[in-house]
Amino acid sequence: MTAPAILVIRLGALGDFVQSFGPFAAIRAHHPGARIVLLTTPPFADLARRSPWFDEVWSEGRPAWHDPRAVLGLRRRLRQARFGRVYDLQTSGRSSRYRWLVGLGVEWSGVARGASHPHANPDRDSLHTIERQREQLEAAGITRFPVPDLGWLDGDLTAFDLPRRFALLVPGASPQRPGKKWPEGRFAAFAAESPVPCLVLGGKAEVEMAERIVAAAPGTRNLAGRTGFAEIAALARRASFALGNDTGPTHLVAAAGCPTLALFGAESDPALCAPRGPSVAVLRHVPLAGLGLEAVRAALAGILPLELN
Repeated sequence: MTAPAILVIRLGALGDFVQSFGPFAAIRAHHPGARIVLLTTPPFADLARRSPWFDEVWSEGRPAWHDPRAVLGLRRRLRQARFGRVYDLQTSGRSSRYRWLVGLGVEWSGVARGASHPHANPDRDSLHTIERQREQLEAAGITRFPVPDLGWLDGDLTAFDLPRRFALLVPGASPQRPGKKWPEGRFAAFAAESPVPCLVLGGKAEVEMAERIVAAAPGTRNLAGRTGFAEIAALARRASFALGNDTGPTHLVAAAGCPTLALFGAESDPALCAPRGPSVAVLRHVPLAGLGLEAVRAALAGILPLELN
């Protein structure tokens, strides 16, 4: 008898998606013979398809709710798949709507009203994302949580002509949350005195900021707008260390195993969402703009080998 299909809902953003790697691996381990489908959004579809955790990846996870055709089209596809269980890792009011789209008779792990396997802890919102998701899956009967192997997430770096040793800087953050950014001038000052050359990561919208940092710190390189998720992970595996704001690439770099210092201000709480990895430190200062170079250097010293201190 064929095992019923499983649906996993994780829409974004990048940091949240990275912090679901562990739950993805646990769900796959718990349902080894099942067809597992991820419902996500276009920015993360390719990343998910590279992974070993899903048989299919659907990228229409955020339909235009005001468009009946889009909503009914997704409803039709979800119901035709005949899922036996849904793991809603997005756990928002909006993602709970999918319970109606999938069908009320399907087993549901999440916070939707009437869920068969609810995460009913009233303090769930005070838990770190990783602990909260683990507790949710435990409530659904999952007891094995293997460390996710990210060996599949690797990219070709030959075009970058990398130095033998280097560090990564992630100076960007959401443009809607400027309080999450350590001043770019501080990143430039750090890069100018770094024990190894620094490479600046970022999206296309951060190319000009990266160029200003490079101009102020000779020897620094601008890779903003030139790297996808696979290349970022590949750079992280080879980097001596990384310094970044609380933003998606910092989470990905940390998860890939790079010694990482993540900077937090008032707009996000590291107790709830700090990046995790083999060697990660967090430094919070309110306001973040007031954080000095010496404090950053001291925090980095705690996770770096002696020859880089």
